[in-house]
Amino acid sequence: MAPRSNPTARQVRLGAELRRLREAAGLRAREVAAFLDSTSAQMSQVEAGLSGISAERVRRLAAHYACTDEALVDALVAMATDRTRGWWEDYRGVLPPVFLDTAEVEHHATSLREVVITHVPGLLQTADYARAVYTYVNPHLPERELNPRVEHRMRRRRVIEGEDPTPYETVIHEIALRVHVSDRGVTRAQLRQILDQIEQEHVTVRVVPLDREGFAGTEISMMYAGGPVPRLDTCLRDAPTGVMFIDAEAQLRQLRALFHKVRDAALDPTASRDFIHRLLKEL
Repeated sequence: MAPRSNPTARQVRLGAELRRLREAAGLRAREVAAFLDSTSAQMSQVEAGLSGISAERVRRLAAHYACTDEALVDALVAMATDRTRGWWEDYRGVLPPVFLDTAEVEHHATSLREVVITHVPGLLQTADYARAVYTYVNPHLPERELNPRVEHRMRRRRVIEGEDPTPYETVIHEIALRVHVSDRGVTRAQLRQILDQIEQEHVTVRVVPLDREGFAGTEISMMYAGGPVPRLDTCLRDAPTGVMFIDAEAQLRQLRALFHKVRDAALDPTASRDFIHRLLKEL
């Protein structure tokens, strides 16, 4: 089977976890290749997410690496055998791969936690709000490219609106709620959308007011996606080169602590809802 040309973030993550297990066991790729009656090149492709691997081989490798974390092994097997064709695949070749990878991570997450300062989180945006943001960032984007972006963002909302919604918690700065990305009508509709969403028990919104003292997190923006086991958590952060998918345990630990710090600076959910109501009345 030919190597994948564009592995998904999930496929890359599986390979990275297998590599970490091998390295923790103190084994070299060629040693493991010999154990599997394979080649070093094939092992490199598996660990890079460029080639698939069977459930049987995942379990054999885990045993060879002396990994006793059964929950982790089961999760890795599930990743290796998952053949789901998610809705995001409709956009392959239409949108950049990062759009698809983001939706895939959200789909498989057991929980979603987000911090956004300058814009309303994508999972809570209205179509008009999303369109205004995309147009502002790239005013020359043709309609044939703009429309799929907006549509994709709206379809992402199904993770918190479907029959089996994912628990979602977000911290939004007052700046994001006050900025008019378009006209006041779009802003009013956007605030109503947030208020409608927080009526769902699994959606929690907290607001950091502008006058909050001791808050220095104005440049923080991240989506923290819980995995089936903590080791498989993923954090998405914006970077100059695009979205970064962070999975190193030391960084994840730091980002979890950062989320809690930002959340502690925010109003509680009830006070946040009342705050948004007041902003809506001002418009």
